Amino acid sequence: MKNKIILMMTMLAVCLSAFSCYDLRFGDEFMGDQPESSGATTDTMFSSNANAEKVLTKAYTYLPYGVPTDVDSKMGNNTIEAITDLHYSFRNNASDGPVTLYYGGVLDATKESGSQTYLFARGRGGRQYSAIRYAWLYIENCDRIPDISEEMRNERVAEAKMIIAISYAEMLRYVGGVPLLKRSINVDDEMVFPRNTFAETVDYIIQLLDEAIPYLKWYQNDTDDGRMTKAGAMALKLRVLLFAASPTFNSETPWHSEADEYSCYMNYDKERWNRALQAGKEFFDALASEGHYRLITKDDITGLGYTEHELYRRAYRKAYYERGGTEVLISSRAAGYDVSAYSSFMGERYWVGPTLNYVNMFPWADGTDFPEDFDWANPPTQPFFTPDGTSPGIPTRDPRLYENVAVPGDIYINGTVAPVHTNSPDYEANSSGFQQMKFLLQRGSDRDGVPIQWAYIRLAEVMLSYAEAINEYNGNPDQTAYDMVNEVRARVGLGPLRSGMTREEFREALLKERACEFGFEEVRWFDLVRWGREQDFRKQLYGLRSKGLDDQYAPTQFSFEVFELSDRYWMTNWDTKWYLAPIPQSEINKNYGMTQNPGW
Repeated sequence: MKNKIILMMTMLAVCLSAFSCYDLRFGDEFMGDQPESSGATTDTMFSSNANAEKVLTKAYTYLPYGVPTDVDSKMGNNTIEAITDLHYSFRNNASDGPVTLYYGGVLDATKESGSQTYLFARGRGGRQYSAIRYAWLYIENCDRIPDISEEMRNERVAEAKMIIAISYAEMLRYVGGVPLLKRSINVDDEMVFPRNTFAETVDYIIQLLDEAIPYLKWYQNDTDDGRMTKAGAMALKLRVLLFAASPTFNSETPWHSEADEYSCYMNYDKERWNRALQAGKEFFDALASEGHYRLITKDDITGLGYTEHELYRRAYRKAYYERGGTEVLISSRAAGYDVSAYSSFMGERYWVGPTLNYVNMFPWADGTDFPEDFDWANPPTQPFFTPDGTSPGIPTRDPRLYENVAVPGDIYINGTVAPVHTNSPDYEANSSGFQQMKFLLQRGSDRDGVPIQWAYIRLAEVMLSYAEAINEYNGNPDQTAYDMVNEVRARVGLGPLRSGMTREEFREALLKERACEFGFEEVRWFDLVRWGREQDFRKQLYGLRSKGLDDQYAPTQFSFEVFELSDRYWMTNWDTKWYLAPIPQSEINKNYGMTQNPGW
């Protein structure tokens, strides 16, 4: 770790060769050329605002990015959902993180971030501490910039603090408390960085956000779209406080026999839920005053000939996929503009697939629950499309199902029918019977010319998180909690939740709603972890075989057969240690201050 920290945290003159990886754009305006690769000093880099912006821009390039890319092929180009109940991987080779490390239960503290690029490599701090380094370099040197107004200087420092807060928030979710570096590190500094507690890490993140909020714009114009905002800072504050208040980390009963102050609070305090509730209230009070942000609806979609279902789908897609708009609160562009960065992810679609467990979470198109005892062998009604003489027919389910999952009969990737039915010429035998639709989309024209962002936090998450905090702190859902959830549902045409729910019933409905809304957006794993959902880690997962009955190439009628997906190690050998990642033993052996997580 000594060498790692020197590499990551040293002064800019030593590190300038690190500049190069990505170009970053805010809106449509390029922020400038990359800094010089040699000969530059901190004096040079902060001699003008144009040069200083390049340092802050570099910090932005290390923000979390969830779509698997060739640049950062975590989990072997798989998504985090592949180790939840929503998704399954079949690619059993050395580079496949879910199968190689998780399904067999072999991940341990001796594993480094190698060919499998296991999920929590990010949580160990590589990219995060790089972001923190450049952010601190900017903060500590911005007073030297001669041609910047005081207002802009304060705003840029606030942006840098938000980048640091995001970096620590990511590490908190992956590994718990971590060493908190509150300044840039010089090569001559003593390399001793004791691990901070879970509580200290949470409090420091909130401190950074509270310091940033007064100086940030509520939203950015088109030119600076992608920069940090006050709305984004307030949203992140709610996310962190909700995570910390959840029962895995906020309980009188430790989540593991070896749990300590670095991995949880070690006690229960109801007021932690209230902190989350108040953060949500502050956000929506500000929204009522400042405006701008709202859910994107079908009325925002332009174009001719769309059915109502297609309008709902496009509104939802615009919310999670497209830059700009009125819903994304923190947008990461760390993969840049190059669509080729997703080539491996596109290729992996044949080796992974959503589970039937996930598909069954999506309600009917009117919002009523899909029945748990649905008879797939003799379906009483068509589960995906009602044949009407066209292909694929009339959709029967929540529009978000079709945006997240390529189901039998739907259009996929290149404008042709998804090859998920067993008699398709392109059917892949290692399949769950579904393929991921989200971020891959239906047609090449859907992807052409659209520089992909990662919507790190969007408005719908704030709404559902606020509803959860209300429910948990008050002991039942009030009308505000219902309104938040029902507005998210109404955006895709679903009816409201039934009234009169208990706290437990509302919680279950809310967690399902989050799964449907945020599939493949790195939400489900953390929901399962923070709620200690052992039952979901251990449950049997299923796939669905379908066969086209009327046409091999573009069928509209199908037969179905449910089958069991191969057991994961967790089903019979569950250990709560999986809630947080192992710290590689090689890191601990460097004696800078990091300790091992419970159970590893």
